[in-house]
Amino acid sequence: MSMTARFAVLSLLALLGACSSHAPAPPQVLEPRVMAPQTFFSPVAEDVLFRAIGLVGTPYRWGGNTPDSGFDCSGLIGYVYRDAAGIALPRSTREMIVMRAPDIGREALQSGDLVFFATNGGGQVSHAGIYVGEGRFVHAPSSGGTVRLDYLSNSYWQKAYLNAKRVLNPAQPEHLAHNP
Repeated sequence: MSMTARFAVLSLLALLGACSSHAPAPPQVLEPRVMAPQTFFSPVAEDVLFRAIGLVGTPYRWGGNTPDSGFDCSGLIGYVYRDAAGIALPRSTREMIVMRAPDIGREALQSGDLVFFATNGGGQVSHAGIYVGEGRFVHAPSSGGTVRLDYLSNSYWQKAYLNAKRVLNPAQPEHLAHNP
């Protein structure tokens, strides 16, 4: 998908997100960027991206892991990866952050990477989301809320940020990235 098309989709979703109960994030001017050599195109990553974005607005529910029941953060991630990529992930954020997958620096994030946060202070993981590109991630934030898009650049998320993992391996042929 071209950067222009991705920008158009994310802009549309940002407008739709403005209908949430929280004030929208301040608009950001996105500069065109040259794709780094390590950036890869993965149809599976695009499927994960679109499935995650399509769930924006789904109610939060602790322990939830389907669109009908609602989602908590790890339930959302597990559902998206099972549904869009055929990949079974651990159920909890604590299990996800220690799974065998490459750690990714913030500057190298790509669509489909998992981002982890310590929202309770300290260094213990307590929250996670799916990076969708352009500095944004999809997550199920808290009771009473809904699945939404947020900016990693938001000061709250910057302070709480711990790590990122790449579940989709660009070196693997697509059929090997899926669990049967």
